[in-house]
Formats: sequence, structure tokens, C-alpha cells
Amino acid sequence: MHQTLRPFELLEPETVEEAVQILSSYGNKAKVLAGGIDLVSRMRRWQIKPECLVSIQKIPGLDYIEGNGGGRLSIGALTTLRSVELSPIIQKDWMILYEVAHQIASIQVKTMGTVVGNLCVATPASDIVPVLFVLGAELKIVGPTSEKTIPIENFYIGVDQTILEPNQVVTEIVIPGIPAGAGGAFLKLEKTKADIAKVNVAATVTVTNGTCKEAKIALGAVAPCVIRATRAEGILKGEKLDEKTTARAAEAAADEATPITDLRSTAEYRKEMVAVLVRRAIEKASERAKA
Repeated sequence: MHQTLRPFELLEPETVEEAVQILSSYGNKAKVLAGGIDLVSRMRRWQIKPECLVSIQKIPGLDYIEGNGGGRLSIGALTTLRSVELSPIIQKDWMILYEVAHQIASIQVKTMGTVVGNLCVATPASDIVPVLFVLGAELKIVGPTSEKTIPIENFYIGVDQTILEPNQVVTEIVIPGIPAGAGGAFLKLEKTKADIAKVNVAATVTVTNGTCKEAKIALGAVAPCVIRATRAEGILKGEKLDEKTTARAAEAAADEATPITDLRSTAEYRKEMVAVLVRRAIEKASERAKA
């Protein structure tokens, strides 16, 4: 049986400050509307019943991608996934970001959905989040009395849970410059192209004189939040990225994963595929670092 949406108030502030003020007055009874991909779907299923939607779509200056030559990259809160995919800046200097946006199958989702909105959904199976983990992204958060910038890894506290207060808004993603000799890769395993990931992996490596100077590996859909495979990273650091070292790191990453069994996959299979995808991601990232 089709359920109608519960009546709600729609407010359209024209500044971030006004949006924050409205959110402060409504508290937990309000939700922020950007692209609305996840929000409207959950409202239709009556999983959430907000009394007010605070649309930020009319706030100017939040739809942008700024960066050049591999330097610092900034992405505004209203920037869509499709804009990321089509951006010449990202296609030229941020291949791993292009890669993840391009693998999202639905053009409709990419055209409507925003990058920041995707982050705020806080699903452990997000494709975008692991990539931003390994790129060292930071989030700019604006509240009623202050603003702060935090590492994206400090943003998540559980399934569908972030540190964001009801009266705060994420306005920007900031990614530091790409170091010389760095390469990255994103890989995912899904049942169909339109389905969410059973497992996904993002990896970056920085290679100097044939030795791994730094490595970052992030795993999705294998824990309550996206996680860094820090033990696997430690195995790679200071070593040649040969087959033996890469295999050891891949097995360590699988040990760090704590997946569940659900409709999409079993925990055992997910663990096995973490090792496979991490190995492939390291190899691909290493090839790009040498290019």
C-alpha cells in the first residue's frame, strides 16, 4: 500500500546563517534538504517524520568545485555527484574522485544527489566516503555560534550516525593537495551496478625511489562505519610494493574488517573479498603513482 508523506513545513533560507537559525528553533523536528535522494525516500517509507524541511537549495555560493594542478580542492555543499564526475579539474588531477563518481550507475541519482548529502547519510556502504578518507578530506561545519573544520574520519560514530548536531550544517569539503609520487584507486563489489556495495575499497600510495613513503586504505560496508585499515597501511610503509608485501597488507586489511551477514553477502565472503580488492587497489594505485 502506497503511503503519502506526512504534512511538513518547507522553509527556504537564503543564507547559511538563516538556515542554522531555523534549525536551532526546530531542533530534532527539522531536516536539511539538499538533493533529497535519501531524505525523501525515508520520508515516503515513514522512517522519519520531520515537521520541517530546511532547503538550502536557494543559498547562493554553495555549488562549486575549486582547485587546480593537484593543489587543494574545495567542494561546496550543493555540488552534485554528477558535477564531480564531469568536472575537468577532477578528471585531470583527482582520478580517484572521478572514478568513484563514475561508478555510481544512476544518472538521476548523480544529477540530484549532492556529495555532502551523501556523506551526511552516514551509511557504511557509501562509495564516496572511503575515497575522501584516503584523500585526507576535512569537513567545514557551521553552527549557530561558531564554525569548525574537522577530519572526515572524526565525523562518523555509527550506522546512520554522525557528530553533526541538529542545528549544524556541513558547508564544504576541503581536500589537501596531492603529494608528488602519489596514486590512488577505488574498487567495489556489488550484486548489480545499481545496488549498493557488498564491499568497497579506496587506497592511495605515495612512492619515492621505489619505496612506499605513505599508504592509506579505507574499507566500506565491512564495519558500522567506513574504517581505515591502519595495520595494512603500516605493512606497506617503508617497503617496496612487491607482490609479497602487497599480499601481506591485503590479508591484514581483511583481518581488520568486521563485516556482518545480510541479504547482500555473508561475513566470510566479505572478508575474503576485502583481501582481493585491497590487493588490486594497491597495485592499481602503485601503477598510477609511477605514471
